[in-house]
Amino acid sequence: MIDTSIEYKVHDLITNRFSPREFSAKIITDKKLLAILEAGRIAPSSFNEQPWRFIVANRTDETSFERLLSCLSPKNAEWAKNAGALVLSVAKKKFDHDNSLNRHAFHDVGLAVASMVFQAMSLDIYSHQMGGFSSEKARTTFNIPDDYEPVAVVAFGYLDKEFFTDERLKQQSSSPKNRKPMNEISFANTWGNEISLEHSIKRKD
Repeated sequence: MIDTSIEYKVHDLITNRFSPREFSAKIITDKKLLAILEAGRIAPSSFNEQPWRFIVANRTDETSFERLLSCLSPKNAEWAKNAGALVLSVAKKKFDHDNSLNRHAFHDVGLAVASMVFQAMSLDIYSHQMGGFSSEKARTTFNIPDDYEPVAVVAFGYLDKEFFTDERLKQQSSSPKNRKPMNEISFANTWGNEISLEHSIKRKD
């Protein structure tokens, strides 16, 4: 879970999100998996380019699942094999309208994946995003064109029942993942100038 010392109220889907490694054998239905993908499909993007592509492997399709699983690092594959589905995100590197480099592509793919993550959370489906995979093996395995770049693999699944009974697992997952304080990541007007929106609002009253 994210740092519990959150100063400003945000949605429960955000504060309750964490990245488990303990997934159950429960199948993700096609309807729910398509709802997750739909959340990514309708995400915003620069010039409405929609540079994201997703290669989807539901565990019900053992062959496809094993192919994508084989692209993961051994440590990730060890636990991800229990996920309900694996999704490889891919970014189109150039704009369609003029074939120039789309420097926003990875940002937009991340935004689409975030939409998918929170849609999944609304269905009690958790996710774990992984950079630990072979992009070259993924490219070869799934015939990804040169003008597209593999970005990450996301494991989706329901929490294993052992998660609820094993105190060690619960403690590991419930331990706060500290985030940098607001004044280190958000600046007012110029770089390094500590933000204080609340103070600014009060001055205008």
